Parts: sequence; structure tokens; C-alpha cells
Amino acid sequence: MIVDAGLQHIADQLAEQAAAAMSHMAVGTGQTVESPADTALETELTRVAFTSKSRTDKKVVYVADFGPGVGTGALTEVGLFNAASGGSLLSRITFPVKNKGAGDSLQITLEHTYARQ
Repeated sequence: MIVDAGLQHIADQLAEQAAAAMSHMAVGTGQTVESPADTALETELTRVAFTSKSRTDKKVVYVADFGPGVGTGALTEVGLFNAASGGSLLSRITFPVKNKGAGDSLQITLEHTYARQ
């Protein structure tokens, strides 16, 4: 879900305001369903810089790698941010538990497709 703060960020980008571009993905253990009013993850564990970010047509694809020892735990939420800490939340998604062990690597790909409703 693109949250209200994310919509504001998109408007800032279109108006060439000073807001930094989206650059980081965070994972956490929060289980409350995402809401338009969200401004952060419920329980953020860690945040990493994107491995890649690309746009094709009306789709933006964000990829982040969480290596061994990074973001270890019972993950249930992910979000996109424009800073290494704090910053604006673009979107937040909750999902069924994905257990990430200390020796595991995890790559997360999030796609935003922009379309008329």
C-alpha cells in the first residue's frame, strides 16, 4: 500500500521539491495490517540501501538484499523509505511470517505499478 506520506512524497518529487528519492528498504516484525496513515514500520528490525531501482513503463521495481545476520527474525512487514533512518515512508506491506535465520540471505523485490482507477 502506498501510504499518505508516500503520496505526499510523490507530489514533492513531481514538483521538484527537496525531498530525497526513495533509497532504502526496511523489514520488521509488526503484524498490524497496513494503513494509509502509516509513517513507519510497526516494528522495524533493519534497513538497507536498495540493490537496484528501475522503471519500465508505469512500473517501478525496488530490490534489496538482506545478507547473513541482517534482518534476522520472523519477518512480517516491509517498507520503502528515502533515508537510512527516519525519512518518508512510501509504502508498507504486511505478509505471513517469513523466518530468516542468522546464516540466511534474503532478496526482496517490490513492484509499484501506477494505473488509472
